[in-house]
Amino acid sequence: MDTPRLTDDPVVARDERPRLAPRPLWKPRVTPVDAGTFGRPRGVEGAFGPAAPSTGRASGVTTAPPVPEFLEDAFGRPVGGGDSIGRAPDESAPDGEADQVSGDPWRDPMSGVRLGVPAIDPDSPEGPAPLPAERFSFRQALFERRLRPSALIGLLVSALLIGAIGAVIGVVAAGRLPRGVTDPEFTLAAAQPSVTRQPGSVADVAARVLPAVVSLEIRTGDVGDTGSGVVIDPSGYVLTNNHVISLAATDPQAQLTVVFDDAAQTRAPGIIVGRDPLTDLAVVKVDVTGATVAQLGDSDALAVGDPVIAIGSPLGLAGTVTTGIVSAKDRPVRLQGGVSDTDAVIDALQTDAAVNPGNSGGALADGTGAVVGINTAIRTLGGDSSGSIGLGFAIPINAARDIAQQLIRNGSVQHAGMGLNARSATDGVTDGAQVQNVQQGGPAAAGGIVEGDVITKVGDRSVGNADELVVAIRSNAVGATVPVVLLREGREMTVSVTLSAE
Repeated sequence: MDTPRLTDDPVVARDERPRLAPRPLWKPRVTPVDAGTFGRPRGVEGAFGPAAPSTGRASGVTTAPPVPEFLEDAFGRPVGGGDSIGRAPDESAPDGEADQVSGDPWRDPMSGVRLGVPAIDPDSPEGPAPLPAERFSFRQALFERRLRPSALIGLLVSALLIGAIGAVIGVVAAGRLPRGVTDPEFTLAAAQPSVTRQPGSVADVAARVLPAVVSLEIRTGDVGDTGSGVVIDPSGYVLTNNHVISLAATDPQAQLTVVFDDAAQTRAPGIIVGRDPLTDLAVVKVDVTGATVAQLGDSDALAVGDPVIAIGSPLGLAGTVTTGIVSAKDRPVRLQGGVSDTDAVIDALQTDAAVNPGNSGGALADGTGAVVGINTAIRTLGGDSSGSIGLGFAIPINAARDIAQQLIRNGSVQHAGMGLNARSATDGVTDGAQVQNVQQGGPAAAGGIVEGDVITKVGDRSVGNADELVVAIRSNAVGATVPVVLLREGREMTVSVTLSAE
């Protein structure tokens, strides 16, 4: 069979199919410069130089200087011994091993350093570390064509399917849930007024009395206090307690302001007309016109259990209304201490209407709307700042009216006195006021009262203690002659005493 020719002409192979013959190898032309630079040295025909004669040692670079004789003598092999130190003395080398030792640098410990094949296993090449998966945004995927169009279409179709399923679920759920509860046109039906306020109701009384009750504000520097008052005359006279305005009376820098309960909350400066520390009453004048005046009632006509209404500014809350009943009448209550100069014993009306600090000077009205008392004091369990516990005390309006008239006419008040001092006493059977001393030349001395006597009655009022003696004497006018019942050395006797001004 003919050998295929190395030409571009097609030849016919055994299967009679035309095939091209291989092209001849092309070799670049070697210039003299390239031959001098990269050619073999003269006299070298092969790829490597001629092998050097064997000396028993492998040729190469010596890695250490020659071993001294004393080290070779100490650590070298014995003369004539060719066995390796790694083999037992009676163990012979395998066949051919001795010959291999001299020619194998890895078996000959005296062989020098030479270049060898790399120690990497060619069967398990270590490729580069895998790159992390590339992440890109929706914008890159959509506009920069990071994803195939088919993938984008698949995502859109999936999103549409999910939205359609959610819409179906929403429609089904909306059909089972109640409809919206808001109605923009909804309006509550207006009910007809069903509350009827009869004359004399609390609302009716409060509406008539509130405009006549004012708030009093006393301020000096950064210190202030509040109280209440009752307008008793159209010209602007206001009746209140002495302990409410005592700071304004004793401090020239203090400012007294009266606030009316009207639509404009009218405020006006107040001027103290007069005050009486012995009864804890005072009168303030305000320059106003057309003020609503309170109707003054009759406190003597009250009975225990009658309904009453307390109106004032407790804790600074103006226009506060509380209700209760008359709990007791003619209750002697001593008032003293605090920041005022009040030292009084009042013949009080007791009520369970809630009365708190700030109610002082306000009105205590009956069921007809008439003022029957001036709220003055409270009884507490935790000091003066404690709240009401249902024990409030008011000065009866009959006594307050007389004191107010004297203050407006004279600027001062005269009280009836007997000229003696007494203390509460009891012998287990009878209670009274025992005389401690008698003023020389006074009404008591003139009437025959001596120290040690126990007074049990003055006029028509019984005396059970020292405070009741004070209110019994002051319930009479100056100059009046009253009978006094007393006990002296176990015997009861009656004397007449003509009262004088204290």
